[in-house]
Amino acid sequence: MSILFYVGLMLLCGLLAGRIAKLVGFPNVTGYIVAGLIIGPHILGIISLEATEGIGIVSEMALGFIALSIGAEFELSYFKEVGKTPVIIALLEGTLAIVFVTVTLLAFGYDLPIAVMLGAIASATAPAATIMVIRQYRANGPVTKTLLSVVALDDAVALIAFGFAIAVTKSFKGGSSDLLITILDPFITLFLSIIIGVLFALILLIPIRFFKKESNRICAIVGVVFLTLTLADYLGASSLLACMVLGAVFVNISKDAVPVFRIADSVTPPIFMLFFVLSGARLDVSLIPAIGVIGALYIIMRVVGKLCGSWLGSVITKAPEPVKKYLGWTLIPQAGVAIGLTLVVDQVVPEYAGQIRAVVLCATLIYELVGPVVSKLALKKAGEIEG
Repeated sequence: MSILFYVGLMLLCGLLAGRIAKLVGFPNVTGYIVAGLIIGPHILGIISLEATEGIGIVSEMALGFIALSIGAEFELSYFKEVGKTPVIIALLEGTLAIVFVTVTLLAFGYDLPIAVMLGAIASATAPAATIMVIRQYRANGPVTKTLLSVVALDDAVALIAFGFAIAVTKSFKGGSSDLLITILDPFITLFLSIIIGVLFALILLIPIRFFKKESNRICAIVGVVFLTLTLADYLGASSLLACMVLGAVFVNISKDAVPVFRIADSVTPPIFMLFFVLSGARLDVSLIPAIGVIGALYIIMRVVGKLCGSWLGSVITKAPEPVKKYLGWTLIPQAGVAIGLTLVVDQVVPEYAGQIRAVVLCATLIYELVGPVVSKLALKKAGEIEG
């Protein structure tokens, strides 16, 4: 069957499921994920596993635009207003998620490599589902603004933590001859991502300056985002971080930033819908019984770490009361970066890779289904969603 058939089917099923989700009070994104789960290869099988792999480019496109929109929130005027609050909160909630998961798994007798690896992966947060909730309900306020900055920093924290986890694991296994390179690797990745993002932000200035029609600007934005994603992947940098930096730099150096990002938002709805339906189609519910105690510990302790870390960071920075109470609950979703890191685990500790992948994939299933609903409730309790 043609890939176009599957794309059309996914869009229509996503549209219907989003409306049903809205009618019962759930965020649209939950409907998209459930739709994908039902029509995907692991339940009804209408969409085959091969088809989900064939449409995989949609995931890259969606994550690129999601990262761009997060970066667009990094206006210097905003950071002058809030100071170090998002940075401190991101460091603490990421670090405590790592510590809580790692220490708990070690206390339950699991081997150091699996505990350290899962601990590092626990720090990652998936911004996509939360961003969709914010857009759908037009959430606005201190929790929303802090959240957008924190999730943008989260992946940087996760990449660095994972680099150290690899170093610890290699040292534990006796392969420490290249320990310095292993430790430096995440910082090199971070540096490369920043350079690529800055470069393409400067490149984007050129067509935006000379082309004023929306149709031309759409072509320029899409082209630059695609090139950023491609070059970052080719050089081994983080495409997500590169696109975040692209958005962050552009919003601060261009007087046309507001209309440009408004145009970018206008082309993304079908891409985002496909992304979440596809994410649902890739989730394998049969993994749930297989993960056992280790999966339950990972899922619970990661959430506890995020809640405690965001609360502690908010207290230290004297953030507004709603941020202290509700920010942690919006940091539950986990997907892209975490799943990507499990692929690296296969190269470092292949003997644990299957178990780690099963835990992370199962956690993703639960977090992605529950996370958007919890995020909506948290933002509503914070008074940042009307109705």
